[in-house]
Amino acid sequence: MKTLWKLTKEAARYKGLYIIAILSTFGLTVVNLSAPKVLSSMTGIVEKGVDSSALADIKKLALILLVLYLLRVLFRFLSNYLAHRAAWYLVGDLRSRLYNKLQSLDLGFFHDKQTGDLMSRIVNDTRDFELLYAHMIPDIITNLVTFLGVLVILLTINWKLALITCAPIPLILVSGVIFSKIVRPFFKASQKVMGELNAQLQDSLSGLHEIQAFGQEEYEGERVRIKSFEQVVAMLRALKASAIFHPCVELLSSAGTVLVVFFGGYLAYQKQLSVADIVAFVLYLSLFYAPVSGLANLLENLQQSLAGAERVTLILDTPSAIENAPDAKPLENVKGAVSFENVSFYYENKIPVLKKISFSCEPGMMVALVGPTGVGKTTATQLISRFYDPVEGRILIDGHDIRHVTLESLRHNISPVLQDTFLFNGTIAENIGYARPDATRDEIEKAAKAANIHEDILHMPDGYETQVGERGLRLSGGQKQRVAIARAILRNSPIIILDEATASVDVQTERQIQAAIGELTGKRTIIAIAHRLSTIMNADLILVIHEGEIVEHGTHAELMDMKGYYYNMQLAGH
Repeated sequence: MKTLWKLTKEAARYKGLYIIAILSTFGLTVVNLSAPKVLSSMTGIVEKGVDSSALADIKKLALILLVLYLLRVLFRFLSNYLAHRAAWYLVGDLRSRLYNKLQSLDLGFFHDKQTGDLMSRIVNDTRDFELLYAHMIPDIITNLVTFLGVLVILLTINWKLALITCAPIPLILVSGVIFSKIVRPFFKASQKVMGELNAQLQDSLSGLHEIQAFGQEEYEGERVRIKSFEQVVAMLRALKASAIFHPCVELLSSAGTVLVVFFGGYLAYQKQLSVADIVAFVLYLSLFYAPVSGLANLLENLQQSLAGAERVTLILDTPSAIENAPDAKPLENVKGAVSFENVSFYYENKIPVLKKISFSCEPGMMVALVGPTGVGKTTATQLISRFYDPVEGRILIDGHDIRHVTLESLRHNISPVLQDTFLFNGTIAENIGYARPDATRDEIEKAAKAANIHEDILHMPDGYETQVGERGLRLSGGQKQRVAIARAILRNSPIIILDEATASVDVQTERQIQAAIGELTGKRTIIAIAHRLSTIMNADLILVIHEGEIVEHGTHAELMDMKGYYYNMQLAGH
């Protein structure tokens, strides 16, 4: 019920469409209830004999019947189309809201999540809302009103026979409750496996180059096949339960019909029921049991819809660990001073990543973080942009605790160049301009020149309009890295984070990038991570991190004189 209430609040914004659709559904039900009564009246007239007066009455009834059928067409159109329109708009809204929610969550949320499963929730699970609001709710209203309306009419015709008609109803309701409890876990399992299948496909297609390179096509094909049939088996379990439940409901409904026919015939024999009433009762009987028989389909669709709805609402209700504080203010006129004060951090496993890190960086300085892989260098830079918050200590920019400034303004003042460069499937100009959508072509080209990628672009088939392919597949690693640097330069932020910015380039390109970085030195605050120590030899401050702690700090010359960790790293050829 909690899930249904949440869904109802989501759909409230389209209440106008739903009200018209529901009123049309009521109108359709009234028409369906009226038509048998008209037919019964015509039967009664014919039974008594047809004269000129009776013929005139039959013509009137035929006209009324025609009007009813025309109204049924109109009401059915309004009911179906408007309900679908509202439902699909709701699906579109929920997909957008779900995506925006995922964008707002902290990186920690995604540590144990698979991209394909999240995509399945956005695309597949939200689609079940259409089933719920465009089909089930109108059907429930129609069936309920029809059932109650027919029951009242049957009671007015003959209350004894009407009560006999209701005899199978309690058994059908009990079986429906049992069915719901049995089938819902199967639908939840099916949708969970569908998400896992999407995740498997996304992973495999992203790693297609590696799959072919290592000859693992058969292995990966088998993994996809196994996951596909896990989903098939889970769905078949739900459908097996449905296949048992549906005939049971039909059998109970048929038993009710048999009872009505038998006792109706007996009452007619006793002269307690006229022929016209028997005809009316039989005509209404199909309307009476149709909603009851439809209960099986409604329950099946309801369980499937709720299974998907729970997976959607689970994400929508997930709180983000990184949010704007109530007193958050925009970070303005940033100079670029960065300070760490006793910053400690660990992930959910509680294993320390950073321990009491403290350092200060004045505006325009270049600070380099060096050390072995896995000592917390990248984590430190992610803390600056508040992708995570420190467990202890605080980080300041221009003297402002970053937890008390708005996320938008904080990240607007930081431009990252990551080791795992991500390019969107578009043109080179679009990827560079992604940092500033309003940038002119001249500004884009100026940034490309500063990153030493301009000449490479000019030699490409379509220049700046060259398509880079998914994740920049058509560019070399060095080209992707320089495009990312151009993107960071174009943003013109006072703080630039370089996470292994030269990791994927050759020596010549590294020199070009170093020259580009040199142009920024003194103008931007640069926080750089590098395994190639030649990249950061000119840094104003080098921090050597070992096992989450700063074990050495100073300039290149000072650290070499210490003959400690940094000195040994230089000797090792880093």
